[in-house]
Amino acid sequence: MSIYPGQEFNRDDESLVNLGYWAPDGDDATAEVASQQEAEADEHSRVSETPDEPVVDEAPENPWAAPDQADAYASARHQESVHAASADMTAKVEMVPGGVKSAVEAILAVASTPVSTREFAAALLVSERAVETALDELYIDYNGGTDVRGIACEPRGFELRRINGGWRLFARADFSPWVARFVTGSQAKKLTRAQLETLAVIAYQQPVTRAYVAQVRGTSVDAAFRILKQRGFIEETVPEEGSGASQYITTGALLERLGFESLEQLPPLAPLLPDLTDLEVASS
Repeated sequence: MSIYPGQEFNRDDESLVNLGYWAPDGDDATAEVASQQEAEADEHSRVSETPDEPVVDEAPENPWAAPDQADAYASARHQESVHAASADMTAKVEMVPGGVKSAVEAILAVASTPVSTREFAAALLVSERAVETALDELYIDYNGGTDVRGIACEPRGFELRRINGGWRLFARADFSPWVARFVTGSQAKKLTRAQLETLAVIAYQQPVTRAYVAQVRGTSVDAAFRILKQRGFIEETVPEEGSGASQYITTGALLERLGFESLEQLPPLAPLLPDLTDLEVASS
């Protein structure tokens, strides 16, 4: 008996068809259907046996499994940490032992010119008030006395002076004989009397022209002006009104050499000038 036209089946074939394990289209179709049904049965059986077992995804491959890659990665992270810490320490000088006070002292040790409070604050990224507090503490430390903790300090061999609008370290005057002996062999040449006189006229009467200084000294001052300009003690400023002649003034280098903050600290000339009566007698 056949349930499909044109096909001959026996009773066993009909049972296979009814069970779904055989198709009249051929052996390949029958095998495919049987394989699919077996896979579904296995999956159903596996889920039924362990319904509560969580499904764990397989861990991805570790890209740093190789020793050389791991070392490179660790080194890169270390460098990032170092740079981050360095930037943080630069921005917060208070975190360094000694804080702002020691940082100001370090700058003073290398400064070749007076440093203003604003320059300290800009370099250390702190307020000017913090710099002023540090300078006050250093001044006490260097000159001796009692600090904020009540501890007595002995004077140091150097002192802190305010010069030309800034601060700089100088050798203490008490030790000048020994310091002078040490620098005796220096190659720096002293100014001659003519150069000193010329510099004095400029310092007290500035701005002045070259002709004015020559008239005061009664001699040519060209050589003295040349040396003073080379040493950096004088410089040209605005020309004189009317004549247009060059005028000269002293520089901050002179204040620094003299240890003055401003020209107002120059000693008065009155005690050094002759009395007018003496001049009248001499002229008569």
